[in-house]
Amino acid sequence: MPLIQVALDTPLYRLFDYRLPEELGTARPGSLVEVPFGRTRQVGIALGPAADSAIAADKLRDVIRVLDDRPALSPDILRLAQFCADYYHYPLGAILLATLPPRLRNAAPFVADTPWLVVTDGGRSAEPAARAHAQRALLDALREAPQPRDTIRAQKQSRHAAALVTAGWAAWVRLPPVSGDSPRTATPPPATAEQQTALESLLPALGKFGVHLIHGVTGSGKTELYLRLIDAVLADGRQTLVLIPEIALTPQLEQHFRRRFPRRRIVTLHSGLAEKDRAENWLAAPDCDVLLGTRLSVFAPLPRLGLIVVDEEHDASFKQQDSLRYSARDVAIARAKQRNVPVVLGSATPSLESYAHALAGRYQLIELQQRAISQARLPTIELVDLKHIPVDNGLTRPVLQALGETLARGEQSLVFLNRRGYAPALYCPSCAWVSPCPRCSARLVLHRSARRLKCHHCGLETRIPAECPDCGNPDLKPLGQGTQRLEETLAALLPAARIRRIDRDTMRPRAWAELGEAVHGGAVDILVGTQMLAKGHDFPNMTLALILDTDGALYSPDFRATERLFAQLMQVAGRAGRADKPGRVLIQTAFPDHPLFRYLQRHDYAGYARALLAERKQLDLPPFSRQVLLRAEAPTMDAALAFLQRAAALAPELADVSVFAATPAPMARVANLERAQLLIQSAQRQALQAFVRDWRPQLDTIRPRVARWSLDVDPLVF
Repeated sequence: MPLIQVALDTPLYRLFDYRLPEELGTARPGSLVEVPFGRTRQVGIALGPAADSAIAADKLRDVIRVLDDRPALSPDILRLAQFCADYYHYPLGAILLATLPPRLRNAAPFVADTPWLVVTDGGRSAEPAARAHAQRALLDALREAPQPRDTIRAQKQSRHAAALVTAGWAAWVRLPPVSGDSPRTATPPPATAEQQTALESLLPALGKFGVHLIHGVTGSGKTELYLRLIDAVLADGRQTLVLIPEIALTPQLEQHFRRRFPRRRIVTLHSGLAEKDRAENWLAAPDCDVLLGTRLSVFAPLPRLGLIVVDEEHDASFKQQDSLRYSARDVAIARAKQRNVPVVLGSATPSLESYAHALAGRYQLIELQQRAISQARLPTIELVDLKHIPVDNGLTRPVLQALGETLARGEQSLVFLNRRGYAPALYCPSCAWVSPCPRCSARLVLHRSARRLKCHHCGLETRIPAECPDCGNPDLKPLGQGTQRLEETLAALLPAARIRRIDRDTMRPRAWAELGEAVHGGAVDILVGTQMLAKGHDFPNMTLALILDTDGALYSPDFRATERLFAQLMQVAGRAGRADKPGRVLIQTAFPDHPLFRYLQRHDYAGYARALLAERKQLDLPPFSRQVLLRAEAPTMDAALAFLQRAAALAPELADVSVFAATPAPMARVANLERAQLLIQSAQRQALQAFVRDWRPQLDTIRPRVARWSLDVDPLVF
């Protein structure tokens, strides 16, 4: 009986040998199989035959079945997963299973939905019986265009559709074929001079690997460049993968793509989809023209891949912060290199890593310095000095005056506060008690509308106490301001204004389309929101952006904090004045003399990036060094630190690699676990990878075991 190796979703860095019964046929590499594992059954990925096994023959177990109701993973996905296993030092089986939608990781039989009825080649010349008038009418309609199942049901033609399928004249499919007679691409707007210059550099690069960084100011037409490149790729019969950082951007971008490519097959893929829809869209990916999705889409099956676009490439959302801690941007570059196709990175504020590569000539740098609409200009940025201007409920008089003037002109405003909830904490003025999370080293956030205190780190929720638990004072006060309280304050100060709050508590993926219609239709005067509003949205009548309470990042111990703050402020400011009306940005700050604000007021990303790169080089920080972070979580801090100290003692001694002392994490306690970390750094990526490759197996030998430990290659969050 032949043996096969199977990858399973376990924390073990190994494959498992199984016998493949002859009655099951073959299991080619990438096939999904169901196997016994311990006392349970698991779905795994067959990776090929095993010549022999270290397991005794009488101990080997049989594959239960080959899951032939779903496609095998393609060789390029297997190669990409192996790259991730090697680079991120993570079990291959766990990576492979994570690339699949949850429904396809379930061994229960799966029947894919086929919502479109299409005519077959035989049906194009078929002649139904003379009396079969309804069948003939449906067949004639199919010859004109594919028909959706819902329409056929509504017209009570299901019986006739079944007859056509039985006769072989029609078939149900996942995606409708594209008619060759209709235009596949809508007429694009005229390209600006900068866009035309960019296209003259980018179009000849299609068909071969290369990384191209588009640094364009907000509103410069980066999306238009993507669309023109995609059009060229589709005309060659290839597919495009477009990665976006957040689910919130999907509806608007999908509508934009469908308007440009009305006869192309566009599929979306993200975790906000229902489980069945996510599986259906993953299965439809091989036949689509454009796949639009969040970070996990980088592993989607695309056999005709011709281009990868990573929009807002600087965004930290592309880095997964649990399980496999991968960067979708970096994995996209690896996939593009494996497939010999170009990858386009776009941002108004590129990550310093990408910008340094561009300055060094490793990436091609494309710059768009003007807004695409000729009348549009970059907004003026003004600073409101909190040291000299009093604040009332988080707002200063200049900010309120600007809101009133904008409202009077019939224009729209954005008020940005990157803190959801009503207030960051509940406070007792009598004894100074501040609502703590009993499970984390954080505060419980007041959500007044839900009448709950919530931890935004571990998810704990509790009722709002009637009195202070320490001193019994019933007069508890909200401390600080969140988006809920800001919305309430603005509604009281500007009762005529129509205000919408945009944060994770109010928005779901389908709500974005409705929001876009409301804003574009003039039904909203003021948007109050968090970073969900900071990027990708285009509101032509929005002329004012107000930015509140961002000073914390200026004195953060995280060396990336000011880079992220600058990007965030540039993105928020970029929402104002994107059409023919001038834009204005007001930032409330107690540090108006900070260099960051001088670069920001000049819209000088390049200058600020070069200044930060000079600092990083002097301090040997990324991108001039490479880092790996070993995290440990345990019931006590002593146990977590002891684990890391043992790990440091086991570290190989390499001259090019530095191992720093173990320290508590900045957020030292989450969900009743104490967290500590150990930083490893090297100027050479290869030296660091060799170090971790030798070191990681030693970590499994440390006793006693802590609750959890993980390796984070190229960490973004400490």
